[in-house]
Amino acid sequence: MSEQGRTISPDIKKSVVKVKTYFDKISHNQINPGETSVEKTARALDLGVITVKRIMADFNRDPSLLDRPTLPKGRPSYVLPDSLQSITREYIRNANCEGRFITQETLRQYLLEKNPEIEIELKTLGRALDRWGFAYGKGIRSQHLKEKDHVIAARQRYLRQKRENRRGDKTIRPEVYLDESYVNKNHSNDFTWYADEDGPIVQKPTGAGERLIILNAITRDGWVPNAKLTFKSTKKTGDYHGQVTHELFTKWFGEKLLPNIPEHSIIIMDNASYHNVLSACSAPTPTCKKVKIRDWLIKNEIPTPTDCLKAELIEILNKIAPKPTYEIDLLAEKYGHIVLRTPPYHPELQPIEICWGIVKNQVARNCDFTMSNLLVQIEAAFSTVTNETCLGIIKKIQQVEDDFWQVDATMDEQ
Repeated sequence: MSEQGRTISPDIKKSVVKVKTYFDKISHNQINPGETSVEKTARALDLGVITVKRIMADFNRDPSLLDRPTLPKGRPSYVLPDSLQSITREYIRNANCEGRFITQETLRQYLLEKNPEIEIELKTLGRALDRWGFAYGKGIRSQHLKEKDHVIAARQRYLRQKRENRRGDKTIRPEVYLDESYVNKNHSNDFTWYADEDGPIVQKPTGAGERLIILNAITRDGWVPNAKLTFKSTKKTGDYHGQVTHELFTKWFGEKLLPNIPEHSIIIMDNASYHNVLSACSAPTPTCKKVKIRDWLIKNEIPTPTDCLKAELIEILNKIAPKPTYEIDLLAEKYGHIVLRTPPYHPELQPIEICWGIVKNQVARNCDFTMSNLLVQIEAAFSTVTNETCLGIIKKIQQVEDDFWQVDATMDEQ
């Protein structure tokens, strides 16, 4: 039986036509008289009958169709990869500094030049720009794409705290970078050597397969000892963040991370929802339910009319409420540490993101599409990220931080 869903290359399509034509010419009584030429072709080439009929239909309509590669099955992705964030931000910021006119179309053409294998629709790009914190508005001299103010402000607050912790190449408090990631059992390298006459046909499973979720952290001295946690995901699709709960993260944070990091560290993480669960004593945020905001205002003797809409309550809350406090922050403070969150949409400020890339590339080189091998290879891959690797990456990220700080100041003066 042929494997359902297998991609049919142009060479196989041409073979189908040749074999089918051959069976059409010979007598039906010579080979398996009970079968049609379509059925014989399908059996000879280990394909489905429907596949053979479809290929022959294309050939009869237009022989040149056989040379076109088969389009991937399923719905196309309508979400751009987050790896394009840093490229997009650098391009837009440079264009703004130089006063160049920039639109979604000019940005799209630039991204296609950098990533010709990715399909980018304008509507998809527009949604991504909004999600990554960019806006289209009137600039000093022209209409241009620019970052939203709240993104710039969040980045400035983050960079200020990082710079205050520096003394030249040294840090006052040790910096710990934590993050979560994943790797699928079918994660493999798509590039390979092949015989030119055979074509680039690589027999590999379709789909991503089962996945491992990983939690870990780094410092300037490498991976935090005994902090790594890997577990098998219960889902093969969807956002891997959904597999990490606040309870699981808090248990890992308290039992595997805090006991193994230097004293008085700054723990740097992103804004995942399970990092930002409010403590019981925290003031509510605008995303909280209306009843929670109202109860907090009443508890703090802030008079509000009984018919207030949630929008009105949020307006009052924003004027008087202190900064929210999070459970993770209080847990860290209990052991003398501070939590610092990276600004939203800035994976390029997280050095551990580069470590994940190194680990996944190593896994891809040694993939055999089994979970047992993935468990072995993931352990070996972590060893390729050495103390020197982490120190070098963190120094490079510090240069990125300095560039952001200087360019933001220049743009603010302009």
